[in-house]
Amino acid sequence: MKFLDLAKVYIRSGSGGNGCVSFRREKYIEYGGPDGGDGGTGGSVWAETVDGLNTLIDFRYQQHFFADNGRPGMGNQRTGADGGDIILRVPVGTEILDEDQETVIADMTELGQRFLLAKGGNGGWGNLHFKSSTNQAPRRSNPGLEGVDRTLWLRLKLIADVGLLGLPNAGKSTFLSATSNARPKVADYPFTTLHPNLGVVGVDGAEFVVADIPGLIEGASEGRGLGDLFLGHVERCAALLHLVDGSSGTLLEDYKTIIGEIEAYGEGLADKPRITVLNKIDTLDDEERAFLKEELEAVVGGPVMLMSGVSQEGTEDVLRALRAQIDDNRLRIKQEKLAQEGEEEQWHP
Repeated sequence: MKFLDLAKVYIRSGSGGNGCVSFRREKYIEYGGPDGGDGGTGGSVWAETVDGLNTLIDFRYQQHFFADNGRPGMGNQRTGADGGDIILRVPVGTEILDEDQETVIADMTELGQRFLLAKGGNGGWGNLHFKSSTNQAPRRSNPGLEGVDRTLWLRLKLIADVGLLGLPNAGKSTFLSATSNARPKVADYPFTTLHPNLGVVGVDGAEFVVADIPGLIEGASEGRGLGDLFLGHVERCAALLHLVDGSSGTLLEDYKTIIGEIEAYGEGLADKPRITVLNKIDTLDDEERAFLKEELEAVVGGPVMLMSGVSQEGTEDVLRALRAQIDDNRLRIKQEKLAQEGEEEQWHP
């Protein structure tokens, strides 16, 4: 299945049916009176998150979604049938944006979440509604309300606990394939990864989701390489794993390049908890490992872990450190939620 994380759709809710002008025509009833029914309500357009999807590729082949119109009312006080709704089934993590691609209308982050994108028009009143003591034979009805036309953008931001950062060939895909059942493409040339990959990793009986995105290069925020569009997929992560290639002759510059790009991207990405790892240590001897780790720690301003995705040396220690960051993040979110609920109870006793 091809990966697509941005799609443009055109939606229209159904118009309401027109009200009916009708009078009773029954034998032996001299003054039958009005009996025109109301029009049916037009169908609405909804978005719903479903399981089993991690791409918006379906919206490449169908971009127009039009709900059914309501049927007009009929005589004998019969109301017209309502129009059928249309449901856009999207993966969890989909943002729905207005036509300007900036205004967020809805953020679909939970399975089974539904959001009304365009409400169907109400049906018009039949002439039965306009009967009064002074107008017992009204010959008027209301038309149904028009449906709503909208142009929307769907943007997918994958739901993952950990996001991988690094230059091309830093070993991100190798780490993901070594620690999970994911099988991303691994090769010895840059930009092997062309779209995000997800993998479920486990350590000490706990599981979490890791997202591997295409590598960044200097100037990615200005569109160089594959750009920084894929950074949106790690915005929701609890922690970032920054892999630095230990076999590179410019590992300090490599580290600074990635930090500069995520700072240029913004969206609070640079403030997320981040674990820095010196990768590919299987190519280094003990003396080189100690020297490069010390140099990198001086630039990072904190601890640096050692790991090799190929030999899997140090991978469990890295996974445990990531799990600790994820647990801390979940605890913080829970405390914030409890505090918010406590404030709401004080305002609404």
